[in-house]
Amino acid sequence: MKVAEIEFLDIQEDKEYIDFIEKVLYKCFEIENLLSREIYVSVILTTPSNIKSINKEYRNIDKETDVLSFPMFERCEITDIPKKEVLGDIIISVSKVKDQAVEFGHSFERELSYMVVHGFYHLMGYDHIEEEDKNIMREKEENVLESLEIFRD
Repeated sequence: MKVAEIEFLDIQEDKEYIDFIEKVLYKCFEIENLLSREIYVSVILTTPSNIKSINKEYRNIDKETDVLSFPMFERCEITDIPKKEVLGDIIISVSKVKDQAVEFGHSFERELSYMVVHGFYHLMGYDHIEEEDKNIMREKEENVLESLEIFRD
């Protein structure tokens, strides 16, 4: 089952990124019981300047970031999404992921997987503004990463 449509915007296409992202998203879909729904996530891997531009245009924040998520549905609507529909878009700055992996002292794969899972849960309607919501989202993220045996180094 296809869980992702992956695009490379102004960066070199990398088959390993595709395989890795699909594996992580498949696990997210499995844990959230979405595999039978025939929905998917659009993932765009891009540059810091592109994500900065998107951040400014859509969020009015004029700075680079690591990941942006644009959900297509509210959390309460997800069970009613029609088949073959996109859950939303996740945009990731690959360069920022590489920098953060070094900064936090773990692998690029761990940081990329965290960005994908984090973006996925934003698409599912979770956020981390309030402490209680943040704890719920973090627990879900860690559950996916642990099930994939992706740990902090």
